[in-house]
Amino acid sequence: MRAALRTVMLTTSAALVLTGCGSSSGPVDVFAAGAWPGRYADARNSSTAQADGLRDVAPAWSRPLGGAVTSPASVAANGQIFVTGATTVGCNLVSFQIDTGRKRWCTRLAPGVAGVTPAVDGVANIYVGEEGAMVSFNEHGQRRWRIPVSGTPGTAQFTGDGNLVFVTHFGQVNVLDPQTGKHAAPIFDLVPTPAVTDGTNVPRLPNDHGLAACFGGSEDCPVATTPAVDLDNGRILVTLWRPGADRAAVVSMRYTGGDDARVVEEWSQTELPGGAATSPVLSADGATVYVHDGEGALWALDAGSGAPRWSHDLGYVASAGPAVSAEGLLVLAPGGRTGDLVALRDTGEAAETVWRRGDVRQLGVPALTADGTGYTVARADDGLAALVFDAASGETLDEETLPGAAGFSVGTAVGPAGEFVTTTLPGEVYVLR
Repeated sequence: MRAALRTVMLTTSAALVLTGCGSSSGPVDVFAAGAWPGRYADARNSSTAQADGLRDVAPAWSRPLGGAVTSPASVAANGQIFVTGATTVGCNLVSFQIDTGRKRWCTRLAPGVAGVTPAVDGVANIYVGEEGAMVSFNEHGQRRWRIPVSGTPGTAQFTGDGNLVFVTHFGQVNVLDPQTGKHAAPIFDLVPTPAVTDGTNVPRLPNDHGLAACFGGSEDCPVATTPAVDLDNGRILVTLWRPGADRAAVVSMRYTGGDDARVVEEWSQTELPGGAATSPVLSADGATVYVHDGEGALWALDAGSGAPRWSHDLGYVASAGPAVSAEGLLVLAPGGRTGDLVALRDTGEAAETVWRRGDVRQLGVPALTADGTGYTVARADDGLAALVFDAASGETLDEETLPGAAGFSVGTAVGPAGEFVTTTLPGEVYVLR
């Protein structure tokens, strides 16, 4: 009865939110009700949850997917975990219930889904891409709609007026009505489509062309990252490897909304050494974009112009963008052989080191909670361990071995009650609470 009441309340809440889309009351955060509803938690890619953290955790359950996992899980407000995997048989999109580990439903999509984190709205509808299409399912696994696109969609976001926005790995930007799947704005191509001047009968690339290159980024996969969205002004930031370029740029677009909604390009920052290597992350005030370059530095760019504010040499190329708190603390992901756990602070003119844990060999991507608790995965004597730390000081609060875990974690998420959720590359989902 309690679960049913919770579902009704979530449904009613989301209906009210969606009814307000496009009104003059201000931007809508479709993610607002979720626990960890996107690849990096929210529209800003901040890797910071709305829930408070747990400072004392214990393993609750783990489940294998039957194939490698390369994209982090997402978690809905009702406690459903959604994760994709590179399985050869059976399901490659699975939903688990966070309290019991019970598989709620699963299905099989085209193989490209393995690189995508499902985006979740307030009533646990999910939006996930496969080769040539964006697909939506409800919380019970029933398909709501499927919309053909060019390429394979990356992880989706939402706009400030409640629409779904995503960029395919070919660079096609789509804005859809999440209820119907219909386009809410004309398609915008970051990479121009073939024109008459390119000749006749130019072959169309298969929708899975270049997908393997998305793990490192190249001209074959022009967009290999997750966009960051400013809900207040419609700014959309993504990395883009243009045809003929030798590196990926950071590109800013603007979604206008309204009756004549469209997407237009604002600026492009092409001068980062080695190119832009991670998904852009927006500061809480939307004024700064953080992105790692391909030669081992973290950059802070002015969100309005793309002009560099500062760069900070790390000595390694990070595996993901930083987790950024509302107070401006930046907790860094590891990269290469460097696994130190490090926190920086943006002073406006530079990045200063707040603390560094050289005794930690970080083998996961950090996540922050609303009350300043941090979660990550680190090396342990007998494998991998879930590490809980104080974000302000870096002090270890708890460390628990992940039974049977191997390899490294591809992502950390936070459940609605502060649960520690992580997935490993070999294909295991772990929940601690």
